[in-house]
Amino acid sequence: MQYQWTASTESPETLGSEKTAGTDALDAYRVVLFNDEEHTFEEVIFQIIKAVNCSRSRAEKLTWEVHSRGRAIVYSGSIERCIYVSAVLEEIALKTEIQTG
Repeated sequence: MQYQWTASTESPETLGSEKTAGTDALDAYRVVLFNDEEHTFEEVIFQIIKAVNCSRSRAEKLTWEVHSRGRAIVYSGSIERCIYVSAVLEEIALKTEIQTG
């Protein structure tokens, strides 16, 4: 059985040793992943792991947040790294946005 997913951005999520969004001028960016009702949970989980190099457990939590809220912040950090993360997620046509502030 294939599941569809959704996303959210109620509070900034950080991964690994990344700083909280907005704590410093160089880390004031975040990547938001949006639900698109086209990808399976497994596809999204795999792509999040590939994009942000996080654990499967973390990727599953983010995917469920996308599913339940319509969007999720999947990464916070420098603009250069956010552009990279967004590009990796978009390799399979996931919808993303880089936000600041």
